[in-house]
Amino acid sequence: MAGVAGRLARRWGRRAVPSPLQVISFPSLQLHLSGTAMRASQDDFENAMNQVKLLKKDPGNEVKLKLYALYKQATEGPCNMPKPGVFDFINKAKWDAWNALGSLPKETARQNYVDLVSSLSSSSESSSQGKPGMDREQQGYENLVVTSEDGITKIMFNRPARKNAISTQMYQEIMLALKAASKDDSTITVVTGNGDYYCSGNDLANFTDIPPGGVEEKAKQSAVMLRDFVGTFIDFPKPLIAVVNGPAVGISVTILGLFDAVYASDRATFHTPFSHLGLSPEGCASYTFPKIMGPAKATEMLIFGKKLTAGEACAQGLVTEVFPDSTFQKEVWTRLKAYSKLPPNSMRISKQVIRNMEKEKLHAVNAEESSVLQERWLSDECINATMNFLSKRSKL
Repeated sequence: MAGVAGRLARRWGRRAVPSPLQVISFPSLQLHLSGTAMRASQDDFENAMNQVKLLKKDPGNEVKLKLYALYKQATEGPCNMPKPGVFDFINKAKWDAWNALGSLPKETARQNYVDLVSSLSSSSESSSQGKPGMDREQQGYENLVVTSEDGITKIMFNRPARKNAISTQMYQEIMLALKAASKDDSTITVVTGNGDYYCSGNDLANFTDIPPGGVEEKAKQSAVMLRDFVGTFIDFPKPLIAVVNGPAVGISVTILGLFDAVYASDRATFHTPFSHLGLSPEGCASYTFPKIMGPAKATEMLIFGKKLTAGEACAQGLVTEVFPDSTFQKEVWTRLKAYSKLPPNSMRISKQVIRNMEKEKLHAVNAEESSVLQERWLSDECINATMNFLSKRSKL
């Protein structure tokens, strides 16, 4: 599996973590790290280790860190390894998870490991039984739900437990879905999110998937993927509409300037905290945002990280129209179905007339932004911000 899950799983060693399968998110699992009335036997512990290998779904890296830490604590006791270097993202996350257990007794760690595996097995079984024939599985997408009906292809981000953060694999899936939609029989294409969030932006765990070439090679690969990803939106030939059902962050905001219409619920917000993460704008926002809202307002968003409400985003031209959340889905989809009845060739040609003059400029901006970000990803500011984020996520 592409992305951090595959990289972590290859490096875990021993038997404490499952092989990577399909991505799935589980509700937060609370571990009780104090003494418990029950004590798992060694046989229970070994059975749990074997059971982990039989999980049908990948539980995600946060849970893998918990499994790793509990396994090490149960077998070796408190963390006895030197702290890895700042650039060793994976081993640093593992060390933090194990070290956070402190002096937890081996017996308690063993019981917690067994309890966690049991809860994972139950969640995996209920998930597979409750969704035997979902469209996304039939279509080969693990992080999206893609449907076509009434002249509309809908691409829905589907990692609600992770606030629809975009993993490396999800980037690839979105590009594939858009390329397929550009060639299908639909009239318009709609992008939206499943759950409370539209999209929380780039999954920072992507940065822990370090290739053999080191962080420099990772930055280069990420820049190429970003350029290709944004380029897919620039070149999309049909009307492309964002249905922003909740908060949007980072790249999910910046690429809105490449959409043809943006409809938002009144509970949506728009946030681009690049400076907070030691980063710089992407998605052609350094060009589209000043054109849409003026340089001063664009600076507030892209440099100072001001979060906009849906109403503010609409007033500044980033959002086409805002709807009450209670009637959002009904009103928007009624309108979209009416749009889908319009002559498709006419809409495609009209979009070409409107957009073609800008295409060359947008691709140049995209290439420049990707190049700058390649350098930013290697900066101390970005590395420290990423490590702080991942350290918070890995704490039990």
